[in-house]
Amino acid sequence: MKDRRRRNDVTWYRFFLFTVVVVLSCVLFSCFTFSTFRRLLFGASFHPVLGSTRRTPAIKAISGDSSVAPVLSIRETVTLPDQVVVFLNYPPSARLFTKEELCCTYLSANSSEPKLKLSPVQTDGESPDDQIVRCPIGPRGLTVSLALQSGDIRVPPGPTHMWDSLVYEALIDGDNTTIVFVKGLSLRPAKVYNASIFECVYGWDFRKSKLLIRSQAISAAQEIIRCKTPLSVLNSQRKVNGSIKVSIRVKGRGVLHSAARLGRPRGPNRNPVTRKPHEMCICTMVYNQARFLKEWVMYHARIGVQRWYIYDNNSDDDIDSLIESLLDANYNISRHVWPWIKAQEAGFAHCALRARDSCDWVGFIDVDEFFHLKSGLMFHDVLEDVSLRSTSVNSRTQLSKYGNIGEIRVSCYSFGPSGLKHVPEQGITVGYTCRMLAPERHKSIIRPEALNSSLINVVHHFHLRDGFRFMNIYKGVMVVNHYKYQVWEVFKQKFHRRVATYVADWQDEKNVRSKDRAPGLGTRAIEPQDWSNRFCEVRDTGLRDRVLQNFVNPRNHLLPWQEGYEDWGEAENNTLVEKRTRRKSRRRQNYNQ
Repeated sequence: MKDRRRRNDVTWYRFFLFTVVVVLSCVLFSCFTFSTFRRLLFGASFHPVLGSTRRTPAIKAISGDSSVAPVLSIRETVTLPDQVVVFLNYPPSARLFTKEELCCTYLSANSSEPKLKLSPVQTDGESPDDQIVRCPIGPRGLTVSLALQSGDIRVPPGPTHMWDSLVYEALIDGDNTTIVFVKGLSLRPAKVYNASIFECVYGWDFRKSKLLIRSQAISAAQEIIRCKTPLSVLNSQRKVNGSIKVSIRVKGRGVLHSAARLGRPRGPNRNPVTRKPHEMCICTMVYNQARFLKEWVMYHARIGVQRWYIYDNNSDDDIDSLIESLLDANYNISRHVWPWIKAQEAGFAHCALRARDSCDWVGFIDVDEFFHLKSGLMFHDVLEDVSLRSTSVNSRTQLSKYGNIGEIRVSCYSFGPSGLKHVPEQGITVGYTCRMLAPERHKSIIRPEALNSSLINVVHHFHLRDGFRFMNIYKGVMVVNHYKYQVWEVFKQKFHRRVATYVADWQDEKNVRSKDRAPGLGTRAIEPQDWSNRFCEVRDTGLRDRVLQNFVNPRNHLLPWQEGYEDWGEAENNTLVEKRTRRKSRRRQNYNQ
């Protein structure tokens, strides 16, 4: 009997220990599971894949252990008229592939074997969440994907969109509204439209309507729709690192295709009462203008420009290397990849939003346009005069010394080839000295906070908010020299494509008498025999004389943008404005602002 009781005691004791172990194991497993689940939902390591309605497999690392996590997948593909833009997904710690390591592949609908392989035109992007690959247009009916040059490693294709109807950019404005950039709405320029037919749509898979969040549009004009951002989207935007997709629903048409992820303008978070870092900035959009950009930046630095925003519209002339060299020389310049064609107005609106917290004034000009401040003036002198002429209109504008002046309009003169047949060695400003008699139009310098909420702009001219006005600058103070008709080898590049949305390309049989064309030239890039002597009505050497008198190195007689130029003293910062701002940091992080 005693032995039986002893055995029963041992059995119950073992059962008790087993129960304790099981309970503790369940508790520990539950805590681990909740912690992991919480980290996946809310932690910084959560990066959802955008755009595809299915899970797109990713390729493995080129070398190393086969258990390495996937390193590359295609998020979106957009087919433009002259190339295909492929948006990539990387894990945060992955190394970006170079142009030489990738290959564009072209697949038929029912085959995984590529029908064609081509080298990429270019790769762009500096971080895992913004790299793009630009591929040549392939044969009709084939889907574009990527592969690695080394080995037989292919990337499955992602969702493909056509450019003629697409939501392509989206960002949250300072007032927490969502600004959406859309191609294909066919809204007329400079007109505000009825916003009630548009809705902003937020989510990841736009086919599943029950999982989408909608918000009514509050304004619509040109290619820009503005909506009130739902609070749930604002909160989730902070948690998932800008990976929510945005589209537009048009009543009667449904939800448009979208490649747009919701983000915020990059730049300093500034208290509205504090002074902005820069008094004068410039924004431009370029396509293969690298050989002229150096002169354009260095010249404007010497008359008081402090910050440059370069929107690169699919250049393949190594412009990023040139911008790196300007950064190394302490020019505060950044390059923003803008692959969207015929979307200059939208790009300028995007730039104005980015510059709003950094710049008092932003000029919108092309790389062949130069501000000419006469009588040796600097931009600071002109802007001080503007402040004296302004009046405050309400308590908000009283925070700025410029009062109710929201735009400065500057007359623009078009220069011709000036008898030249080759690119001038000393640069544009010195080589071209003959222009048309009458100004063609004006160019604008704007205060970003004075812009109308619709962000309407046509040919560098913005609409202003109520209470603000523009001011015309007297031609004896400042003009824009537009070196529009340069030597033929430069001018013929204009036939490639115009960047403005509402301006016909020169090879199109549309608006042949427009001022945006070369009079009497037609639609073909064929050089007229008398090209070098055209567009010459007035000899104008004002800007050339200032450049030669003030910017030449006295030891070797070279200009700053010429090869072999050597600085003396601190000539790179030898203007009054640059001396005042020399103490400000211009570190390389500005490259991504």
